[in-house]
Amino acid sequence: MSIAPIDLLNITYRSLRSNPLRSALTALGVFMGVAAVSATLNVRSISRAVIAQQLAERGAPRVSIYPRWEPNSPNVDLQSEDMKFLRQRLTGVQAMSAFNWAGPTSTIFQDNEVTPPMSLVSQDFLITSGRSLVKGRFFTETDFANYRAVAVVDQFLEKQLFQGEDPIGQRIYAGNRPYIIVGVVETKLDEEGPPEGLLLIPMSVHNAIRGSRNIGSIQMRPYNLSDVEALGEQAEELLQRRFPGQNFLVWNNVEDIVQQQEIFELASRGLTVVGAIALLVGGVGIANITIAAVTERTSEIGLRRALGATKREIMLQFLLEAALLSLFGGTVALGTVHTLTVAIADAFDFPYEFEVNTAALSLGSALLVGVGAGFPPALRASQLDPVKALRSE
Repeated sequence: MSIAPIDLLNITYRSLRSNPLRSALTALGVFMGVAAVSATLNVRSISRAVIAQQLAERGAPRVSIYPRWEPNSPNVDLQSEDMKFLRQRLTGVQAMSAFNWAGPTSTIFQDNEVTPPMSLVSQDFLITSGRSLVKGRFFTETDFANYRAVAVVDQFLEKQLFQGEDPIGQRIYAGNRPYIIVGVVETKLDEEGPPEGLLLIPMSVHNAIRGSRNIGSIQMRPYNLSDVEALGEQAEELLQRRFPGQNFLVWNNVEDIVQQQEIFELASRGLTVVGAIALLVGGVGIANITIAAVTERTSEIGLRRALGATKREIMLQFLLEAALLSLFGGTVALGTVHTLTVAIADAFDFPYEFEVNTAALSLGSALLVGVGAGFPPALRASQLDPVKALRSE
């Protein structure tokens, strides 16, 4: 005689309800485990979102290296050949460009005058810095080769200098020299503090005016955020071999972000360990309640087997009890953690969105542990001899 699924659910529910304290304590163990797992996944998700948000505001992770000036010592200037030298030997570099800071420069458009810092750049500056082009175009190979007096500004300088006019094609005077605006890039915050505006000039033009081949510093963008420090160390070692006795300064724009990422990772690992322990404790609780249920209901199992219940149905009943306790404890834990996460995210202005994959993984882990822990006693119950089970009453 086969039992209907609805009757099996009814029997399971009455069995759990008959001992509410034991069922509640078992579900509490599952609750703690799922809460820890869910919190771990939320911390990881929020940390990644925070880092992505900071990088979007600050620009792509990059390393800058330049010679350290030391008095009474011969000092070298980096040139384009040195950049080629590094490009051929470095690994994990997505883009590389030259950068030289020319300092605050008086910049005039019609009756407006501002003093933004002038920066001299090479062609791959946009890729290295992670800035997007907003209007017009960036410098081309022809601009560098023909020493064209063109310039690119960022959005902040565009508002200051042009005050609503279209800057593309306009002539400005920077350092008493004329330049034609060909493009506008987005404003990024490389350091704390308000933006000052950005005026970009082709490095070849400025070096031709000054009669110099100095490129100032070399900027490198790695493929991965975690490779920033290693890339800087590798570049410093190569240049010191190339220029014995010369010291170099290495700087990256994401040092604080890398530290935050390490802290988030440590927190996630700690919570993962706590979650695993809590889930194991919940599994032990489920195993205990299933064993106790099998012992208490031995005669019931024998009677049901005598009336035609199959071994499979007996095992399914006890597995279903474990699954229901796991689902109940896990669902309550997900709702609690989600509510707390929303409150904390609102209080500290963290980016957070409920992720279905996170919830599925948390509930899945609870079900896996619960059903796995309940399987041995459920199998034992299904193997009971009906005659011996009836005599045990």
